[in-house]
Amino acid sequence: MAQVTGGSGEQLQASSRRWLILALGLAAQTASCSFLYGIPFLVPAMRAAEGLTLAEAGTVVAAPSIGLLFTLIVWGAAADRYGERLIMALGLGLSGLLLVYAGMGTHPVGLLFGVFLTAGACTASVNAASGRVVMGWFAKSERGVAMGIRQTAQPLGVGVAALGLPPLASHFGFRAAVLLPAGLAIVVALLVAWLVTDPPRPPRPATGEKPPSPYRHAALWRVHGASALLVVPQFAVSAFAPVYLVSVQHWSPLTAGWYLAAVQVLGAAGRLGSGWWSDRVGSRLRPMRQLAVLSCFVMLLVALGDASWPWLVLLALALAGVITVADNGLGFTASAELAGLAWSGRAMGTQNTGQNVAASLTPPLLGLVIGDSRYALAFCVAAIFPALAIAVVPTRAEPAD
Repeated sequence: MAQVTGGSGEQLQASSRRWLILALGLAAQTASCSFLYGIPFLVPAMRAAEGLTLAEAGTVVAAPSIGLLFTLIVWGAAADRYGERLIMALGLGLSGLLLVYAGMGTHPVGLLFGVFLTAGACTASVNAASGRVVMGWFAKSERGVAMGIRQTAQPLGVGVAALGLPPLASHFGFRAAVLLPAGLAIVVALLVAWLVTDPPRPPRPATGEKPPSPYRHAALWRVHGASALLVVPQFAVSAFAPVYLVSVQHWSPLTAGWYLAAVQVLGAAGRLGSGWWSDRVGSRLRPMRQLAVLSCFVMLLVALGDASWPWLVLLALALAGVITVADNGLGFTASAELAGLAWSGRAMGTQNTGQNVAASLTPPLLGLVIGDSRYALAFCVAAIFPALAIAVVPTRAEPAD
């Protein structure tokens, strides 16, 4: 963290500045998420505007996530070398310009896939760089809450997309709707370039030697592995709760949507709460392990509710929607702290890569388990992964203050 010297006025200015930088990091991540998670809202309009089949539209929807997956570590390394402000502004700005191009004229499916793939690859710059700037400007005793605030970007981005994209597509068409995440990306990229200040960097060794890799030891690999395991119950809930409520509990899609929106709000509060908890106890990994225990328990509770009482499964799904996302910021923060500032961008990129691989594999594989109606079995299978994470989390590896 930056060391502030001087009088109380300078300290107040520095304190205000870092909260502004956190707000801009949150805005950058929200703009990125509004694109990454917003494109599925445009599938009907996309098919009508571009003349796509459902399979072709599904392929285009997957393109941003594929691009992001293959570039997270590269952007993290770039942030380590060149600084957070440049990398956030460059990647987010390029993503916005590509989306402006996507919104202009009719494109063949191959070209549209390529544009969205490249835009996803560019917006990946925000994932590691926004986390790294928080890592640099906030002390260890504050990072849990700061990272928790940053982690609320995903539900915020989904909310922006859900509220903005369908009405725009309905009134003005697919290409006009794409300009919403494009405009957000460009505006936030300009604000980042103008207002973000990179945190102070540790001095380079006089000998010119590079800092040793934190991946020589198993602890950081174990954090990545545990975090990937803990993503499985999260995406088991987010991917299958909507269809479960409609097809098994016979809710209307609108009612299910309102219920899950409320759970998303509670989930965002849970991310903040787990960050505050980790700051109070001075540890990311002990709360992370305890949340793994709770995640295992709550997935078994969902399975029990499916096999018994509707009120129990509804309560369990709400709890699961909070508990299974609460560890995200802890693993992310722990990765950066174990790696050290010189390696934190690469560590956070690797962390995100493992989580995205697990997130991509969870829906299709659990879908095979579910088949027509085996939801209880699938939720029991999902409970195995946090149970494994309990043993993987390296609680003794955290550096001392």
